[in-house]
Amino acid sequence: MAATRLELNLMRLLSRCEALAAERRDPEEWRLEKYVAALEDMLRELKKQSSKPAPELLNEYSRKVDFLKGLLEAEKLSSSTEKALANQFLAPGRTPTTAKERTPATKTVHLQTKARCTGQMRSELLGTVRSALLLLPRLSCLRLTSDEKQSAVELDAVLQHHQDMQEKLAEEMLSLARSLKNNTLAAQNVIKQDNQTLSHSLRMADQNFEKLKDESDRLEQHAKKSVNWLLWIMLIVVCFIFISMILFIRIFPKLK
Repeated sequence: MAATRLELNLMRLLSRCEALAAERRDPEEWRLEKYVAALEDMLRELKKQSSKPAPELLNEYSRKVDFLKGLLEAEKLSSSTEKALANQFLAPGRTPTTAKERTPATKTVHLQTKARCTGQMRSELLGTVRSALLLLPRLSCLRLTSDEKQSAVELDAVLQHHQDMQEKLAEEMLSLARSLKNNTLAAQNVIKQDNQTLSHSLRMADQNFEKLKDESDRLEQHAKKSVNWLLWIMLIVVCFIFISMILFIRIFPKLK
């Protein structure tokens, strides 16, 4: 079934939103948020139409719109760790939006966003370590004076706080890396099982098709044989009736 005008507009706007999401945007950028809101309205209108697309295609549109909406919500978070965790649970689209795409654009955006969040977390960790190292000379100088012991104690507490933050951030990064690894392995196992199931189904379909073809040929041959035997029987019966009528006429002549 041909795509309606509303569906074509939705596909164009969806492709534009995916292109904007792949670019580096300013915090004041407002177009993507407005476009995603328009996509939600168009998707609702498309679901209400009588000539709406197939359910699988509608689910794919909804999946991509939800991904873009979740991406915008994740970007509003303050911590890079929270952004990384939020991006981890986003589900990109499974099929390309346009024929020019080899891989789904939302999947590419998802990978770019993950890499960007990981880089931000690394930068924050390095900044924390750098600030702690800069505080060390000041702390050592302050410890040399006996009149500023209280300040040294406070600086020790600050340094300990920075060290605790550094360890906590490192633990969060390790936990995030383990979670990403586990999710990747689980996804690979699911895809592998799906591929095995699909291959088994294709083999079974081929076997059933071959069996059906053999049975069809056998039935066709059997039907031909049945028709041939029936034709010969009818010919024999007709010949027998014809000869019987001739004999009957010869034996019983016509009455005068």
